[in-house]
Amino acid sequence: MAKECENGNQNVYFQARKTASTYNPKLYSREGAAELLGVSVSTLADYELGNTKVVPVDKVVLMADLYNCPELKNGYCKHECPIGRTRPIATKQESIEKVALRILKELDTDSIAAMLKTVVSVAAGGDVGFDDLGSIEEISTKMENIQQAISEFQLIAEKLRGGQE
Repeated sequence: MAKECENGNQNVYFQARKTASTYNPKLYSREGAAELLGVSVSTLADYELGNTKVVPVDKVVLMADLYNCPELKNGYCKHECPIGRTRPIATKQESIEKVALRILKELDTDSIAAMLKTVVSVAAGGDVGFDDLGSIEEISTKMENIQQAISEFQLIAEKLRGGQE
């Protein structure tokens, strides 16, 4: 009988495999998943139990594809990559309703018009200087919020595309 990990494991790799096992029974056991991933059972256990400090990026990509869980790739970029840590990247899938409302909020006509007015005002002054820092920071924050909402929507789309393969 296949050895199973503890029920309370909240590790993202474990959770992704367990969710994927509902449509691919071979993923129910570590043995089956390890075979499909081309790793040893003990290596997969180390990933799932958090014993491996950084899971190799190629294995994260394989797990994300096999488990139809693009959140794993985004999570890797957001938490392991020193560049990705500073970027607005969605790491968990929200409901389409939440994402749609967030996009509508961020792309509110009045809010966008105010941002554009500020951009034009700053640009009209020619060189951007220290006096413009507050305006630039405000615009940058707004754009990061828009990027985050777009990233959340793209995560939903990627997951749906993966489910069709």
